[in-house]
Amino acid sequence: MIRMEQRTLGRTGRDVSVVGQGTWQLGGDWGEVEEADAFGVLDAAVESGVTFFDTADVYGDGRSEQIIGRYLKDRPDADVFVATKMGRRAEQLPENYVLDNFRSWNDRSRTNLGVDILDLVQLHCPPASVLSSDAVYDALDTLVAEQRIAAYAVSVETCAEALTAISRPGVASVQIILNPFRLKPLDEVLPAAVEAGVGIIARVPLASGLLSGRYTADTVFAPEDHRTYNRHGEAFDQGETFSGVDFRTGVSAAAEFSGLVPENATPAQTALRWIIQQPGVTSVIPGARSVGQARANASAAALPPLTQGTLDAVRDLYDRRIRAEVHARW
Repeated sequence: MIRMEQRTLGRTGRDVSVVGQGTWQLGGDWGEVEEADAFGVLDAAVESGVTFFDTADVYGDGRSEQIIGRYLKDRPDADVFVATKMGRRAEQLPENYVLDNFRSWNDRSRTNLGVDILDLVQLHCPPASVLSSDAVYDALDTLVAEQRIAAYAVSVETCAEALTAISRPGVASVQIILNPFRLKPLDEVLPAAVEAGVGIIARVPLASGLLSGRYTADTVFAPEDHRTYNRHGEAFDQGETFSGVDFRTGVSAAAEFSGLVPENATPAQTALRWIIQQPGVTSVIPGARSVGQARANASAAALPPLTQGTLDAVRDLYDRRIRAEVHARW
């Protein structure tokens, strides 16, 4: 196995690889993936030094969790920290975020993953008011006391939600969208997380594949792929698809981003390297649907740091091409 840089995931006290493995794709929400292929992706990630898997109870209605559980049962030698999420299986009403539901959701995830204690459970982009509720955090503390979960965290849509969560002493980490097309968390969220000792998990790191540079304005995705059915937030938050950037705008900006790629790197690896370099980031969780993608993503951790000139060029690209379009919509 390749040894990858490890960073402490906030208040969990556990070290995880700077490049993790996102597993939304393995649930089938990006198109069907055979279980053997999913095992191949996870195996390639582990062999490449990944020690962190991120999943959720709604990815494929639990299929992603189940695949991870079966994989880790077959690979007892794999030292992997698994973060899952809860809350999106119920109607998004604050009154559903109560202890009895938490216990029920946890029981299902523990069964899916084949464990007694979940390493980390994240509230899965709940209504904003949930993140300000003392009763919610009391319930999460109860889950820790009952040894159902080792630690808890939140996954959020907005910077304001992230800052609310960071202020809570029991929150171990915050998961938020961060990539060269989504720079807003750099201003306040990451500095606040560093000061509080809270981990940052960067999701949607390639803007749903835009930053891979592989797409054109004419690219067509499968009907069951969220990049087809959620471009305007029809099914869930629009920011989860192409980071909320208009597809045509994103394709054009991605072509320009490709021109910033250093020698011996790909656009996707460059985007991941950019995220890894941001002060306060613990781990970035790209997804993969093939062994080659998993290995290429992991290898971004070994790239030399991007130069200040490249960092400045990314900021300039964002300011010129992305900021106005996204801010006008949001």
